[in-house]
Amino acid sequence: MISSDVVKELRDKTGISVMQCKAALEEAGGDMEKALMLLRKKGSSIADKKGDRVLASGIFQTYTHANKKVASVVELLSETDFVSKHEDFAKLAYDIALQIAATNPEYKSRADVPEEMMTKIKDMYVAEVAGKPENLKETILSGKIDAYLKNIVLLEQLYIKDDSLTVKQLIDNAVQKFGERIEIGDYKRFSTK
Repeated sequence: MISSDVVKELRDKTGISVMQCKAALEEAGGDMEKALMLLRKKGSSIADKKGDRVLASGIFQTYTHANKKVASVVELLSETDFVSKHEDFAKLAYDIALQIAATNPEYKSRADVPEEMMTKIKDMYVAEVAGKPENLKETILSGKIDAYLKNIVLLEQLYIKDDSLTVKQLIDNAVQKFGERIEIGDYKRFSTK
């Protein structure tokens, strides 16, 4: 039997419904960390299933750094204005704007990276894997490319407020919480010289 205090603690950490938190804790045998992992995994599959829904609403959110020399704006999209008007949706948009200001990503997703750039990135690491065992070369090269892309692709970056999550997982958690498709639209970072 999972106590309501433990369910409440998980709900407070994730913002996900009580029923989903209770089910994850039961499946995890009461283990909080395992339940968090299960919710993240489920959130990703839920987000994938909602990927073809129409995004008919959204908001713009800004962030300005305390020194007033760096700012960003992000468009966060949802299916309905019911979700886009929710306070937690605005907080998510703010956190993403903060992420953009702090990390200055060059691309939103891996699919946005031009083929010629992917070729340059791959070529940059080919020499490093020369001399490695043939059966490991591709795995090592792929790992180096992935590590590089985590710095320049917004959805693959570690979330600056919780490095156990990527930005994509942060959005997937919101999809799970709100039950709607959520996606980053346009974004821009500004800085003074």
